[in-house]
Amino acid sequence: MAETKLSPSLDALDHVAVSVSDIAASVDWYRSQFHCEVDYQDETWALLRFENVKLALVIPEQHPPHVAVRREDAAKFGDLVTHRDGSRSVYVHDAAGNAVEVIEPY
Repeated sequence: MAETKLSPSLDALDHVAVSVSDIAASVDWYRSQFHCEVDYQDETWALLRFENVKLALVIPEQHPPHVAVRREDAAKFGDLVTHRDGSRSVYVHDAAGNAVEVIEPY
């Protein structure tokens, strides 16, 4: 089977965020089941790094479940907000109402 190469014009998926009720317990579960590293963790969210993408664990009252796409021109989607980890992004909604975070490369 031929290897598929990504086009340099394709956008990069930065992370996927899923809702959990307990950040610490969820981080423990993911780390016990999979080979991943914790890039950030507090009581309201955690960011786990896998080889090809990051997984955000979020408390729904603090952050919506979403997908995040890295874009150099993220500001064209709206006013960017600076987050506590230093990243800057804006949330938009797709045609079905799902949250999409458009994030500047960091």
